[in-house]
Amino acid sequence: MIDLRSDTITKPTQEMREAMANAIVGDDVFGEDPTVNKLEETAAELVGKESALFVASGTMGNQVAVLTHTERGNEVIVDTAAHIAKYEVGAPAMFAGVQLRLVDNLLLGNTIDKIKNAYREENIHFPVTRLVCLENTFNSGGGTIMPPEKMREAYQLARNLNLKLHLDGARIFNAAVACQCDVKEFTKCCDSVMFCLSKGLGAPVGSILAGDQEFIKKARKYRKAMGGGMRQAGILAAAGLVALKSIDRLAEDHSNARFLAEGLSQIKGIKVDLERVQTNMVYVEVDNAAAFVSELEKNGVKAIAVSSNAVRFVTSREVTREDIEKVIQIASRIAVTNK
Repeated sequence: MIDLRSDTITKPTQEMREAMANAIVGDDVFGEDPTVNKLEETAAELVGKESALFVASGTMGNQVAVLTHTERGNEVIVDTAAHIAKYEVGAPAMFAGVQLRLVDNLLLGNTIDKIKNAYREENIHFPVTRLVCLENTFNSGGGTIMPPEKMREAYQLARNLNLKLHLDGARIFNAAVACQCDVKEFTKCCDSVMFCLSKGLGAPVGSILAGDQEFIKKARKYRKAMGGGMRQAGILAAAGLVALKSIDRLAEDHSNARFLAEGLSQIKGIKVDLERVQTNMVYVEVDNAAAFVSELEKNGVKAIAVSSNAVRFVTSREVTREDIEKVIQIASRIAVTNK
């Protein structure tokens, strides 16, 4: 089975497994796990922040950030289609007690004007606007990149409005590799950033939340409250340290995604916006997404129907160029059969 549902399906490498087996561990809640400490120090330095926190997942990292930046009753500006708004179980309301100010096309449109229009001036009738959340790369946008210059403008505006800016950077290294720049070009444009170790980087578990020392000190307490005190977590952190050495290979996933997109775009009945294929995701339009995905699976390919007429493919280390060629051939046969 060729699995293109997500880059979360990556399995730990042999080097990761060996690092996990040999990890020196301690009680992380007491701050005594040397492998976790090393991962947090390495990650903070990598993204140019003072401090970092190892968390169980990207969702946990995002929600700890929302908790840390806000107070109950505050409002958070976020894209209507952002992961925080769509795929995190309503956690901002559930845990932080905040209201999401959902803004259509915040990430792909004129972000500056969108933030200005969503921001609420002081008024007894309004919640206090406290936080802006951006997402880079943008999952629902097709894995698209918000360029560093656009992020800088948004960050400056947030500071002018006395807002904090959190970056859901689950795949921020995909953005950096695609733009051939240091990841700090993105992460210097936010107060906090979360990135995943368990997607394209290939670790089995975990994400990183990074920010200044005071932010991480507060975040650490919220992580504990959310059940994230994982004790001898160095066994997991060891794989994360190995994962951070494999950032450059994300370019291979991008190349495979482009090859897949171009191949699928030549098939009648499948529509691909090639301009949006910027990293490791390919979104396609078909007449019946559920039927298309079902036929793919019958032929040994897994993908996800994200709407009635849209299907998502995601490349990762588990998928080779040969696999991609097979997928294109299978999709072509399905299209011919369904005419």
